[in-house]
Amino acid sequence: MSVENTIKDVITNKLEDGLVEKLIGEQLEKGINNALNSLFSSYGDVTKVIESKVKSVMIPYLESYDYTDYILKLDSVLVKVLKNTALDHKKILTNFKTLIDNDEHGKSITVTELYEKWTDYVAKEVKTDDLEINYDDGVSYESVEVSYEVEYDNDRDWSSFEGALLNFECEHDEEMNFSIRLSRRKKSSDKGWDIEYKTSHDIKSLRYLNEFELLLMKLTQNGAKLVIDKDGDSDEVQPEKEPEPTFS
Repeated sequence: MSVENTIKDVITNKLEDGLVEKLIGEQLEKGINNALNSLFSSYGDVTKVIESKVKSVMIPYLESYDYTDYILKLDSVLVKVLKNTALDHKKILTNFKTLIDNDEHGKSITVTELYEKWTDYVAKEVKTDDLEINYDDGVSYESVEVSYEVEYDNDRDWSSFEGALLNFECEHDEEMNFSIRLSRRKKSSDKGWDIEYKTSHDIKSLRYLNEFELLLMKLTQNGAKLVIDKDGDSDEVQPEKEPEPTFS
């Protein structure tokens, strides 16, 4: 057998046993991977040709693909995002409206009136973790103990100002507690105290303010006077939140 015939027989055998197809497949896979990777790196002429072929197939397919299901899913996600962000902005607008609205607390308020406002806030917002549940008359959480006290500063005799600290305290939930700085001129004919409640003036902070903080801010910026009609008191406040009844 001649050398030429031997070569022909080898080529024929390799074509028939699938080796060439396997090698071409492997190299084609590498070429496609290189083409995709080349979008972020430098590449040669052969890879450019493969890339152009990949693009010619992929881009028309992607452009003609029906994305309806994905759009519906995306729409659902966008609705959730918009709801969450809208709630934040709604809280900002609501709190801002509360600050600028005129009400009956433009001139003065007594300590007992402010204390009552605070206890209303505690009833609505106090955490109910670890509170016992009463079943005597319906289902309700046990009351929490609250109190307030005015602590007067030991001012120097020569100072024309005097100060005090008004403390609202809830024994069960420290997050309900408030300390409010008070001051006034000693020789002033007006015996009311100035409320000095300071917080961030960034409008974004409005979304985080609770209703009692808003009231204190409003009293402060309105220049309202606090009349100390009683130096201290204590009560029990019934949480408004109702527990889920459980029966054993």
